[in-house]
Amino acid sequence: MSLETLTQTYRPALEETLRNAVQRAAGADFPELQAMMAYHLGWEGEGAGPEATGKRIRPILTLLTTQAAGKKWEHALPAAAAIELIHNFSLIHDDIEDNSALRRGRPALWKKWGIPQAINTGDAMFSLAHLTILSLAESNSMEVTLQAAAALQRSCLNLTQGQHLDITYETERSLPIEAYWPMVGGKTASLIQACTEIGALVAQADAPIRNAYLRFGRNLGLAFQVLDDILGIWGDSEKLGKSSVSDLVDGKKSLPVLYGLSQKGEFAARWVRGPIRPEEVPALAVQLENEGGRDFAQSEAARLTDSALAALDEAQPQGEAGKALRELAGKLLQREV
Repeated sequence: MSLETLTQTYRPALEETLRNAVQRAAGADFPELQAMMAYHLGWEGEGAGPEATGKRIRPILTLLTTQAAGKKWEHALPAAAAIELIHNFSLIHDDIEDNSALRRGRPALWKKWGIPQAINTGDAMFSLAHLTILSLAESNSMEVTLQAAAALQRSCLNLTQGQHLDITYETERSLPIEAYWPMVGGKTASLIQACTEIGALVAQADAPIRNAYLRFGRNLGLAFQVLDDILGIWGDSEKLGKSSVSDLVDGKKSLPVLYGLSQKGEFAARWVRGPIRPEEVPALAVQLENEGGRDFAQSEAARLTDSALAALDEAQPQGEAGKALRELAGKLLQREV
């Protein structure tokens, strides 16, 4: 079975688990709160459907890891749903913090219901995630359940630490390339690492195997973010469903930008003079590419993916799920830019 086939196998059960989790926010007094969650998760409202739900990469990664590590994927469903809820909680807040009006081609939650309601909806989703992961106890030991819950909590803290750096860096005109890695290690890699770490925990893999899966997830997450940085400057906004100019306009310290600053050329000279205007973006993106920013970022993405695959080899994944994990990692370097 291919990655696509396994994904199609997992998706119905995953969506049902997510819907059951969101249902906890329902009731006679809270229909709009549930509706806001359902809208953000892509189930309801104009444009609802596969494009609005997204690919569910993180929960699929969790289920694949559990199966590849030797246990039935169904045992990890509560963890997979919890991780997807945390991911979507972070997206709701990110859209507000970044002033992003679109999410997956539709108006962001805050654009439809306002900032206060969007923040509250994200907070509710965060709480539901931590309630949901405790349902692991229905098919796993309490020790595994508590370890998985702790791993998710650590990931949430790391995620907010990374976002803190991301926001802080917006007001810094120049930073060394080294400042990039703790930022993205938190805001992106930590949750993807949690997918493989928790997946291996549920499978009750031995410590060396769990560590290998953890490193696989972390390097995969770093590669994913580097590719996202490339898309954030040179991507097609219509295909992405969000603005492709905001990284430059908002002063995001993405990897291509930090590389460009390190070259101290024309890109860096313009950057340090102050905020970039939207009309400057096309020419500045070309300048950054000419100075090697895009090539450098792509080479780092390739290096990190190679490291992820090496860790996956150490994990000794089993069966079709193991093949699908390799296929998923490989797809990270084939995202349209």
